[in-house]
Amino acid sequence: MTTVLIADDQSLQRLGFRMLLESQDDMTVVAEATNGTEAVRMTARLHPDVVLMDIRMPGMDGIEATRRIVAAGDRTRVLILTTFDLDEYAHAGLRAGASGFLVKDAQPEELLSGIRAVATGDAVVAPSLTRRLLDAYAHHLPVGDTEEEPTRDDPRLSTLTEREREILTAIGKGWTNTEIATRFHLAESTVKTHVGRILAKTGSRDRIQAVILAYDAKLVEPA
Repeated sequence: MTTVLIADDQSLQRLGFRMLLESQDDMTVVAEATNGTEAVRMTARLHPDVVLMDIRMPGMDGIEATRRIVAAGDRTRVLILTTFDLDEYAHAGLRAGASGFLVKDAQPEELLSGIRAVATGDAVVAPSLTRRLLDAYAHHLPVGDTEEEPTRDDPRLSTLTEREREILTAIGKGWTNTEIATRFHLAESTVKTHVGRILAKTGSRDRIQAVILAYDAKLVEPA
């Protein structure tokens, strides 16, 4: 059973999400939060599998709440909800440690599959959408906690093989596993193995974080 905490300051929005999630046999809503502070506190107490996190909330916003939830080191994963005109905030949310994001008007089946994916450790953003978003906003946002420009000598890449660097670059470009397999003449199962090793070696939580790493390390440049 996947446990979900809904963080949204709109009561009708929360009600709609709750009705949808609780119509599923494999999901249950354990709590609702109306702001980021409540979301952080409730997550620490209830340890839900997934927090469905709105960005714009009074007081502590969803980005800071995400950062604190991830920093706590719990197993809880965060799925950011956004709108197309707030993509830059979604990017900041991913940098804060969210496992992905969806638009608020996503189809019900897309939202449900997204929650299931995040709960099992996968990313939920289509690779092409990830690339488009990062291309649009990477140059507006900080690339790290220091003033030093990231380079291809990023220490997180030091343990990667040449093939793994190539595949990380492809991930950053928004290629799917199928596209990577075709380009490098590999079996798709081999690509999945490489991706798993890349995540483990670089300490990336999921594919989304690997995309951000590819940008930070200048393996991929904003268009």
